[in-house]
Amino acid sequence: MSERRQTRGEHQKALAQKNKKKAPKATKSSTKVWLKRIVLTILIIGIVGLVGGAGVFAYYASTAPELDEDLLKDPVSSEFYDKNGEIFATIGAENRKYVKYEDIPEDMINAILATEDVRFFKHHGMDFYRLGGAILANFRDGFGAQGASTLTQQVVKNSFLQNEKKLKRKAQEAWLAFQLERKYSKEEIFEMYFNKMLMSGRIYGFGTAAQYFYGKELKDLSLDEEALLAGLVQRPNAYNPLKNPELAEKRRNTVLGLMYQHGKITKAEMEEAKKVDVQAGLSDDATRQSFAGSKYDAFLDIVINELEKNGDGSAMAEGIKVYTTLDPNAQQIVENIMNDDSNFPTEKIESGVAVVDTKTGQIQAVGGGRNYGNRTFNYADDLKINHPGSTMKPLLDYGPAIEYLKWSTGKTLVDDPMKYTDTNQTITNWDGKYLGAMTVRKALYASRNVPAVKTFKEVGADKAKEFIGRLGIEAENAYETDAIGGGDITMSPIQMAASYAAFGNNGVYTDPYSITKIVYRDGKSSKDYTPKPTVAMEDYTAYMVTDMLRDVVSNKPDASGTAANVSGLDIAGKTGTTNYSKDEFNKYNLPDTSVPDSWFAGYTTNYSIAIWSGYEKRSDPITTWDERRLPQHLFKNIMKDLSANIETARFKKPSSVVEATIEVGSSPLKLASDYTPSELRQTELFVRGTEPTEVSNEYEAPELSTPYNVSASLDLAGQSINIGWEHDAILDPETDEPMATTFEVSATREGGETVVLGTTDKKDLTVSNTLEDGNYTISVVAIVDGTRSEPGTTSFEISSMPDEDLGTEDPDNPDIEQPTPPDQGNGEDNGNNNGNGNNGNNGNNNGGNNGNNGNNGNTGNGTGNNGNDAGSQPPVTPTDPVVPNQENDSEQ
Repeated sequence: MSERRQTRGEHQKALAQKNKKKAPKATKSSTKVWLKRIVLTILIIGIVGLVGGAGVFAYYASTAPELDEDLLKDPVSSEFYDKNGEIFATIGAENRKYVKYEDIPEDMINAILATEDVRFFKHHGMDFYRLGGAILANFRDGFGAQGASTLTQQVVKNSFLQNEKKLKRKAQEAWLAFQLERKYSKEEIFEMYFNKMLMSGRIYGFGTAAQYFYGKELKDLSLDEEALLAGLVQRPNAYNPLKNPELAEKRRNTVLGLMYQHGKITKAEMEEAKKVDVQAGLSDDATRQSFAGSKYDAFLDIVINELEKNGDGSAMAEGIKVYTTLDPNAQQIVENIMNDDSNFPTEKIESGVAVVDTKTGQIQAVGGGRNYGNRTFNYADDLKINHPGSTMKPLLDYGPAIEYLKWSTGKTLVDDPMKYTDTNQTITNWDGKYLGAMTVRKALYASRNVPAVKTFKEVGADKAKEFIGRLGIEAENAYETDAIGGGDITMSPIQMAASYAAFGNNGVYTDPYSITKIVYRDGKSSKDYTPKPTVAMEDYTAYMVTDMLRDVVSNKPDASGTAANVSGLDIAGKTGTTNYSKDEFNKYNLPDTSVPDSWFAGYTTNYSIAIWSGYEKRSDPITTWDERRLPQHLFKNIMKDLSANIETARFKKPSSVVEATIEVGSSPLKLASDYTPSELRQTELFVRGTEPTEVSNEYEAPELSTPYNVSASLDLAGQSINIGWEHDAILDPETDEPMATTFEVSATREGGETVVLGTTDKKDLTVSNTLEDGNYTISVVAIVDGTRSEPGTTSFEISSMPDEDLGTEDPDNPDIEQPTPPDQGNGEDNGNNNGNGNNGNNGNNNGGNNGNNGNNGNTGNGTGNNGNDAGSQPPVTPTDPVVPNQENDSEQ
């Protein structure tokens, strides 16, 4: 049977099916081709990258510095410059105890290796296992998130390279590490590391650290002490057990855990070492001070802390230049005063001092303590847990009240018994008294507690906290107890000085800083440390607070900071003391007068200074006023010496502030009236636009009697005016004694102006005659406490005699006096009762001419009497008659 041929349709169908089966094979083949291309491309890129990377690595390696044995074995010195660009400290290999490898205890070696480089004796300078882990961390958390440096690399970095996470440095570090491993043995490299690492502050090398922290040789260290030293290298200042025991303990326990993990110690040894108090066995101050320090140790501590804060704590080991804000003159003044025992009332009382530039926030000088030396606790910076007392009042209470509520300095507050909200605890004042109504100004300068808490409550905790936050003071919460400086908020003298400086700098605040910049070893790379100033408050707030704080150092009654005043300087400041709790009084068996802390913060336009005083142990109290006032006395001495040879400008009132004389106690505030008693008249400050316009009508004019029996006369030569009067004084209702009265005397010319002749507290007044001829009204007004009486008056004439009236004697016709009978003389003089007083006297002297001269006047009873006295004199011998002078005859 022959095979049937496919029809045309069957053939096409079979062909289509065949093509359909072949299609997947073609797709699969195409995918393989693309995969090969991708792999090939990646391979080519990798090869190119490898070649390029190798080229870059080779280039960077070729530019790496040569190995220098001296640099490898000794720390690289860092230099510190003052504000004038002069070196004041060099820190490096000074006073370092060098230890040979064979003298290092095995446990000390194991602690370092377990912590820093457990594969040290197996790698050749680079640990690729750790490197892989670091690369993964950098991909996950960003470049530079984790390092993989071996001990060899750390030696290289601290000997030749600057502290930066750049590809060039990493390449050079790796190359030099390989070179170092080829040239030196592992033991030699470990010895380099052991002796050159920065351990804390200015302490280099583990051998030096053992003596500094424990006063021991390395061989005498216990396991827990070895672990602590091994952990310091990572963050030398942060893990310092003297300053940060909690962090130090955590780090020490981490090292012990790593030692156990890597089989260097047993679990029992680890747990036993962890139980030891991290501060047990630490050396005393005397031991630590035996290590040579810098010229200005206290200030250098601040600089080192700032390097640590900015992530450059270990940079000193790499040879940097640090440019600081140190004013060597100011620092020397502070140290001279702090080291003079005669400035302190007791042997053991301590103080911390911070001097900050008011305008810039630069730390000019610090006093870390008496005879500071190379100590560990710096009272200027490390004192951060002690309460500030009443120095908080301008910061947390009155500053915010002016800023947000636009209070006047004359606003009325009442100092009366009060309890903290929702408690039975009564708020008391330092003297146990309540003074009633007073101005904000007095409440601040007299440091009254109740008004401060009332002010804080009106401002509100949130606003108050916001205000101090702009002054660099960190606070999670603000409570009523913080209003008087006894709550949760604490600060160091440095922070307090910087915060107060904003008041003296028109409201502009700058974080306090001791470093302007650092320059790395290459001399080109640098890092700027200068913070930017910010506006913390309105200029009216800054000035009004400053003006009130001026009164703190004034001689006003109740002023709390009088002892801090420096004559001739415009100073503002605030005192502060803190209190013990009731439990502490019982626990320490303290006298009732005890306080734990005393503060003073004050400023001029140049310097802001904050000072704390107290004792190292809280159980040792301040009990005397000499101890309490110590910060004021130190402030005065320091500020006086600092300002001796420089110009200190006064605080300038801004245009946003106006003055008004108010009646104290009025609410709302009103302007004082003419009748407001002087003791209630006070000029206070207001934010422009908030000053009062209504005048108080609380007081009416007192009923003052009008002066009476007012009289006035010229002296013999007409050169002065004698004025007299009578007056009935007002009696003080409290004492029934006459009230102090002054009298204002004036003269008003007929048809002319009024001239004040003078004031007096007597009932007569003699003044020079400077009045022109004419008729005058003499007025006398009585004044008591600003209240004026109606004037008592009298009429008065000024008339001068022309020169021609005086006449001249004719030698050919001499005047001859005529005898005058006594009764005739009396008649003439009686006629003078209405004559001018001075002319009447002249008439008496001239005998017969008296009567004629007396007839010239129309007033003057007193002079007429004088005429009687003259007329009663015995008659003179008759002489020849004289021809009357024609001019005189016409005058008569």
